[in-house]
Amino acid sequence: MRTTAALLVLFITSNASAQQPRFPADLVVLNAKIWTVNRKQPEAEALAVVRDRIVIVGSSKQARELVGPTTRILDLAGKRVVPGFHDSHVHLLSSGMRLSQVALKDAADAKEFGKRLREFDKKLPPGIWMLGGDWDHDRAFAGRLPTARDIDQHVADRPVFIRRYDGHMALVNTHVLKLGGITARTLDPVGGVIYRDPKTKEPTGLLRDNARALVAHLVPAPTDIEIVNGLTAALAEARRLGVTSVQDMDGSVPLVRTKLLRILQEMSRGGKLSLRVRLHFPLGAWTSLAEIGVQVGFGDLWVQIGFLKDFIDGSLGSSTAKMFAPYENEPDSTGIYVTPLSKLQNNILGADRAGLQVAVHAIGDRGNAELLDIFSTVAKKNGPRDRRFRIEHAQHLRPDDYKRFADLNVIASMQPYHIIDDGRWAEGRIGKKRCESSYAVRSLLDAGAKVAFGSDWSVAPLDPLLGIDAAVNRRTLDGKHPGGWFPEQKITVAEAIECYTLTSAFAAFQEKDLGSLEVGKLADFVVLSRDILAPAERDNIAKTSVLMTIVGGKIVYQR
Repeated sequence: MRTTAALLVLFITSNASAQQPRFPADLVVLNAKIWTVNRKQPEAEALAVVRDRIVIVGSSKQARELVGPTTRILDLAGKRVVPGFHDSHVHLLSSGMRLSQVALKDAADAKEFGKRLREFDKKLPPGIWMLGGDWDHDRAFAGRLPTARDIDQHVADRPVFIRRYDGHMALVNTHVLKLGGITARTLDPVGGVIYRDPKTKEPTGLLRDNARALVAHLVPAPTDIEIVNGLTAALAEARRLGVTSVQDMDGSVPLVRTKLLRILQEMSRGGKLSLRVRLHFPLGAWTSLAEIGVQVGFGDLWVQIGFLKDFIDGSLGSSTAKMFAPYENEPDSTGIYVTPLSKLQNNILGADRAGLQVAVHAIGDRGNAELLDIFSTVAKKNGPRDRRFRIEHAQHLRPDDYKRFADLNVIASMQPYHIIDDGRWAEGRIGKKRCESSYAVRSLLDAGAKVAFGSDWSVAPLDPLLGIDAAVNRRTLDGKHPGGWFPEQKITVAEAIECYTLTSAFAAFQEKDLGSLEVGKLADFVVLSRDILAPAERDNIAKTSVLMTIVGGKIVYQR
């Protein structure tokens, strides 16, 4: 594929003529401010595309030489162009489906929480599960953890399963507790916690991490039509926001994941994909991929597999991220290991030996440290190769571990919007001192580590411009840190764009085709309403919108 693309570029550019090109471009962009994320040629004013590849990056004069009778010309009159945003961590199907489910994250208080439940209940046919939620107890309940009663008083007769927005806690009503047979005698599963009334020991309706599975298996699997509708909604959202590639941390059960992969391939063959999707499988499924010879990057330019994900701990918002010291709000707890360390290491060892890429969720400082140890051990046992281990989130770190990311060639796959969202309440969980070395993008980059950016959609908004603004300005959503929450960890706009494009592509072994605007690479790019690289626009990054999204040289969205 790469050889064919290179020969095509060589043939076209060598035959360019100011009079009439023998092989005209399909698309030419003129008079733009193009930020290429190519350090050898950072800026340009024009580019030309043949089929789905870039053949010229340079001046408008150069690009005009490939204009023919069928060439589409975009004169952008000085608008800013950047590579298509490459989100290194999304939950594509569930997020697309959640667009049509009950939404609770921004419910201002318990009253609004209940009102939304009642209103959504009226829309659903009898017997249908109410799903979604993404509730935030720090906002809606002033930090109090909700219980089944907070649902029962509004929706009692239908099954309700709504998750906290980080995905690590679920709240169910009494109806679902009965369906699942969860009582005071039910034991906590490994890696999970059933919240209980301190006096009666009866379950409160709140389920942490692996305890969610006690009832999650009762939720009906989505049909093919529901999967298609969810993907269609997700694709539309991605186009609107300039996201041209994603790394999907799919958390579906095996049957749904199989359907998802099949439907993605069908959409690709039918020309219905406007988004390049790299689909992760659970780490425990590595043997099934290895047995049929799948290795990292299996697939094509639209749909790939060969990547595996697991969890070492929970989340900070749920107080289940694994920490060295106890939580401020739960002095008896240091969090939990969602996966036993020995099991995790054995699976990583086998998957890595089979030529598959491994990404593991780690949020707490101890979770990250333990995972770095495991990665080091596996690399020594299996020997040197380009494996690109990843830590998803890498939120709370010991300063001593910054350099270990670089030394071990471990990619920090981070979601900058979490900085300004979690910054509202994180110090209440782990104190100010530990927060000083949290979400430490600046320190990781200075240590030489590779940092890939994503959104964690639907935990956070998909919009990359909100993520870039968060990384650059670090102003928390509650408005309490106008100068930035731990401002020493701010990064530049150019660095943030690179984290959201080229480094994310590198984290997916896709940097030869994606991530920067260079001759021979795929023509995925976006046009912005503001020049976010201009110093005067630093405070307006979050106000910027995408005017146009181009994928493979085709305009897939125009505002």
